[in-house]
Amino acid sequence: MSEPLSNRTPYNYPSEHSKSATLYQRAMDVMPGGNTRTTVYMSPYPIYAQRGKGCYIYDVDGCERIDFINNYTSMIHGHCHPDIIAAAKAQLDLGTCFAMPTETEIPLAALLCERVASIEKVRFANSGTEAVMMAIKAARAFTMRPKIAKAEGAYHGSYDYVEVSEDSTPENWGDSEPNKVPYCAGTPAGAINDVVVYPYNNVALTEQILRAHAKDLAAILIDPLPPRAGLPPAQPEFLAMLRRVADECGIVLISDEVISFRVGYHGAQGEFGFKADLTALGKIIGGGFPVGAVGGRSDIMAVFDPSGGKSRVPHGGTFNANPMTMVAGLKAMQLMTRAEFDRINALGNQAREQLNDILKKAPFPASVVGRGSLLRLHMTREPVTDYRSSYQRPEQRAVLAKLFRLLLNNGIFMGPTGFMSISTPMTSAHIDELASAVRLAAMKIQ
Repeated sequence: MSEPLSNRTPYNYPSEHSKSATLYQRAMDVMPGGNTRTTVYMSPYPIYAQRGKGCYIYDVDGCERIDFINNYTSMIHGHCHPDIIAAAKAQLDLGTCFAMPTETEIPLAALLCERVASIEKVRFANSGTEAVMMAIKAARAFTMRPKIAKAEGAYHGSYDYVEVSEDSTPENWGDSEPNKVPYCAGTPAGAINDVVVYPYNNVALTEQILRAHAKDLAAILIDPLPPRAGLPPAQPEFLAMLRRVADECGIVLISDEVISFRVGYHGAQGEFGFKADLTALGKIIGGGFPVGAVGGRSDIMAVFDPSGGKSRVPHGGTFNANPMTMVAGLKAMQLMTRAEFDRINALGNQAREQLNDILKKAPFPASVVGRGSLLRLHMTREPVTDYRSSYQRPEQRAVLAKLFRLLLNNGIFMGPTGFMSISTPMTSAHIDELASAVRLAAMKIQ
């Protein structure tokens, strides 16, 4: 284990003469804004990673930080886990991808079917975005209806329909049924009109909205632990209502567990006690390689079946189920035993308890919410139950930005929005280091 924070010299953000700054100038010449992934952008320039080992990440200027973002939760085993690396290296000698299926995809599909009761058949893709997109297309083909319903503020990938009202503001929220607000410039009106937005965790109003649009709804999309909406757990009565309405109205219920699958051995459905018709997966099931998957009821998944001559939903993808991802993903999931889920979830509980104790004494309002190995830092002490209660005002964002920068300079790497995740190389000592860094940072913010 590396040297404790208390014995380290605090870092400074890389200077304009640093390797990170130099790389950013080169990137500016060939990429818009020097960036090809909005979520890793930082101002005035990003810190460039060089390598990772276990739960540590090292930048090009030689600074070491504990990685509490884990490539936005995908690296549940941290960096360079020897068993995953060995599996990938062995496959590398055999080939990386083919225009043929390989045996490697079958064991991972079988594992997912075994772990999630609602998954009877699986198809692989290359990202969580693709997984959600294909789940929606399957629901439309199965029901022959055009519209989907999604929660206000929830993120489900980069796809016109699921981006609607992803980052709406108090000025355009609406009063009863949430307003439908485009996320990207140029989003077609047709895409916006085919989306129904509901208020997360509001049982009565959501049921009213869903039933009013039921005859046109192909799918209800739900993330039971939505990160972009603040990471508030879905309430049991809310999930029960969604299941009941879906059954009574013939709507496909889709659980987006691209991130929330990591909260337990049987995924979010196992932890929250509900059953979806289709489930979108990604992140941890790829072992550090690009991955997505959609799985669910056999009768719905049959829309992808090409064996009768033509699929109702043709689904290609040059790198779907590529053997590099399949072998790495299988090894990663095999390593995630029940005991290992319990251990990292306990670390998540430790982190939330310690941080909340510290933040009660901070000179600014703040708290930490989440479930399992997922955490989200909020600049409020009020309960966070949905997107609106988690919404950060400008003054709150300013405090969070200061805290983020101070933590970077004290050896902690988390998401700029306060999002964090736990990886298996971590121990309670790493959580203590996180708590120590937050305590030191909070003292410097007035």
